[in-house]
Formats: sequence, structure tokens, C-alpha cells
Amino acid sequence: MFTGKRPTNDMFKEGLSLYSFVEAALPERVTEILDDSLLREIVGDETITFDTKQAVLNSKMVLEALISVLEIALGCSAELPQQRPDMKCVAAKLSSIRNKLLGTHLGQE
Repeated sequence: MFTGKRPTNDMFKEGLSLYSFVEAALPERVTEILDDSLLREIVGDETITFDTKQAVLNSKMVLEALISVLEIALGCSAELPQQRPDMKCVAAKLSSIRNKLLGTHLGQE
């Protein structure tokens, strides 16, 4: 959903997977892997340019939220089930991210 890519995309060959694509980009290159429509939604701009990606980078709170959500996604898609977080932990983390973005963070983590 965040990258706009399917695991079956033609770019995922020769050892590259959606998982490794996202993992390699985090955290420094997160805007490079985001779907253009998501960037437009965040920035409120119709055209995606270098400046659009810079605007996301300059919005520290949004950038941190995107990185956190993608890190949770990586954890949830770990190859071995025992390496994946339980859903109660995932829900708590996502709720914390939402609260921070909405400005209702009450010191709960």
C-alpha cells in the first residue's frame, strides 16, 4: 500500500523482494520508495517532483510516522512466524503513531 508495488512486480527478481526493497530504503531513503499518489496526498500537490519529496523529508513528524509504519510492516512480514510481533503490540504501535500525528499523544508508548 505504501510503495504501490505488488510482491509480484517485475522489478522483484534475482533475490530482490518487496521486503528487501523496503528494508534497504529505511530510514534514509523512505521517500524514494513511497507511491506517488501517497506523496501527493501527504503534500497536497498534483505533481511529484524532487521538491515534493523534500517537503515530506522536512515534515519530521510525517516522515517519522512513515518510517515507523514501514518498520512495523517489515516486522509483520518476517519470514518466520515466531519473528513477527503479536497483533496486540502492532495495534498499540499503530495507535501511538496515529495519536502523535493527530496531536493527541498522552505520553503513552
